[in-house]
Amino acid sequence: MITGATSGIGAATAIALAEQGANTIIVGRSEEKCKRTVRRVTAGSGNHKVDYFIADLSSRKDICQLAEQFKARYDQLDVLVNNAGAKFLTRQETVDGYEMTLALNHLSYFLLTNLLIDSIKKSSKARIINVASGSHGGCSGIDFDDLQSEKEYTGKRAYAQSKLANILFTYELARRLEKTDVTVNALNPGGVATGFCRNNGWVSWLKHVAYHFFSGDLAGPKKGARTSIYLAASPEIEGISGKYFVDRKPVRSSTASYDEDAAKRLWDVSLELTGLPGSL
Repeated sequence: MITGATSGIGAATAIALAEQGANTIIVGRSEEKCKRTVRRVTAGSGNHKVDYFIADLSSRKDICQLAEQFKARYDQLDVLVNNAGAKFLTRQETVDGYEMTLALNHLSYFLLTNLLIDSIKKSSKARIINVASGSHGGCSGIDFDDLQSEKEYTGKRAYAQSKLANILFTYELARRLEKTDVTVNALNPGGVATGFCRNNGWVSWLKHVAYHFFSGDLAGPKKGARTSIYLAASPEIEGISGKYFVDRKPVRSSTASYDEDAAKRLWDVSLELTGLPGSL
């Protein structure tokens, strides 16, 4: 299952995994886009085992429905790629009243993974992949006193904090899954020329593309998806868990991402915000 799979690196990941024969499930907000992506993945891979679910991953209700619909249709989940995410220049709130960046980029990963963990554990040597970002290095730590940026908001800060949350979540989840056959890793796809940031308008999107172009790290969706694909399917990383990958290689993430006390606190706060009675 790949979230945010109707465009960009999510779609490229879906095509590549389908090419390898995987029963591929895409998740998107629009049924029209999902159907179009299924046709694209099928045509690009020659694999007709492509399915889709519709969900707005900023909504707790939609995530819960997604998990229930999956369980009704499938017995187990071998690979979960938490890929959906966005950056917002102005502060927005979800239907649940949470700050949008935190909800979409972190809470969706946390909630969906916990809701599907039993299906994941049924699979032999299952893998969870969390798409983070090098932007996490711009955040010195989680601001638990203003987690939802109510006192002060900048899109850059909110995004960096959400991506740091992805990595803290990955490391804490890996610790909690140590005695299972499930592995979990995070990755930085690098600067990718996709529709990312287009939700903020064309000017913002062009600035995003221009920044990575002049930084020399701009890649297309296929290249941006390489590490996601590698972590999902390569036999080379079997048994490897709790790592952060860049260009298909494990590297050290920021100092703040190794703060175990912050990771545990974030876990507890995320439980409260998502309404989960308990977890792993």
